[in-house]
Amino acid sequence: MIIRQSEVRLRPRPRGVHLVTRELLDGFPQLADIECGLVHVFLCHTSASITLNENADPDVLRDMNMALDRVVPEAWPYAHTCEGPDDMPAHVKATLVGSSLTLPICRGSLALGTWQGIYLCEHRDHGGARRVVLTAFGEGR
Repeated sequence: MIIRQSEVRLRPRPRGVHLVTRELLDGFPQLADIECGLVHVFLCHTSASITLNENADPDVLRDMNMALDRVVPEAWPYAHTCEGPDDMPAHVKATLVGSSLTLPICRGSLALGTWQGIYLCEHRDHGGARRVVLTAFGEGR
């Protein structure tokens, strides 16, 4: 059993859902050391989230943004407002979507479905760069 770990810093993005699969893989070449195993992807923030979803039709991203904004409106009378009006809704969205993924590794690559991609859900207008810790473990190649 081998374990590999790396921290990837994602570039700042505007509010919305953004495909980051390639950026994460480029920052974690050690994934190729694993023949068969798992990778844990952990986003180190409370106002953004990470998810796995379809990466073929761009309308999916637009619809995901629309649905999240409908489920968690900014106009509610939140008590936590000291970091701006987009902060508390961002925390709620991050709780609903989640901060981590566990994905299979097969022959040194992510074993994703044909249409699957990893997405950063940026819930703030100006969230800044985001840190992701990737930890892979399994049988070595």
